[in-house]
Amino acid sequence: MAKRVFDVFSSLLALIVLSPLLFTIGVIVRRESEGGAFFRQIRVGKNGKPFALLKFRSMHVDASGPLITVGEKDARITTAGQWLRRTKLDELPQLWNVLKGDMSIVGPRPEVPKYVELYDEDMLPALDVRPGLTDPASIDAFDEGEELASSDEPEAHYQNVILPRKVRAQVAYARRSNLFSDGRVIARTLLRILKR
Repeated sequence: MAKRVFDVFSSLLALIVLSPLLFTIGVIVRRESEGGAFFRQIRVGKNGKPFALLKFRSMHVDASGPLITVGEKDARITTAGQWLRRTKLDELPQLWNVLKGDMSIVGPRPEVPKYVELYDEDMLPALDVRPGLTDPASIDAFDEGEELASSDEPEAHYQNVILPRKVRAQVAYARRSNLFSDGRVIARTLLRILKR
């Protein structure tokens, strides 16, 4: 209950305080390339319930290809999108997902259904809690795109190496997390973003 109160208060406050920035980013995204400012993608939430995750659009509207992004040189990514992804500002609209109750500020990053189907028994507990904007595994995977870019088979590397590693770390954190540890994760995330 306390976690949900924190999520509602912090996401609402952030949306209000950051509204000028959100508006500015939205204008930049729409002016740079055709299409709306936002991108919606179905992700799997708590108890396996699907929901529409919001992001600022960072790719061209006619982009197709793999679900993973291999580094910042992916031709599908717009110029503004490269900056948004590098700074993680493309994730800011998910504060609305937090306010709605689809997500939490801190929790396992939600995956697309295709990859959730690959979860083994040790990974399934990640679906017992609300997914989040950030968690320790997300901080450690900040440069995931570069790791994928260095692989000869990025899709297979994600499925066989990155995904199991990341989800098992998410499960381990979710089992021992509390508001104090969540606060440290938020601080670590902000520091990592600022370093960019």
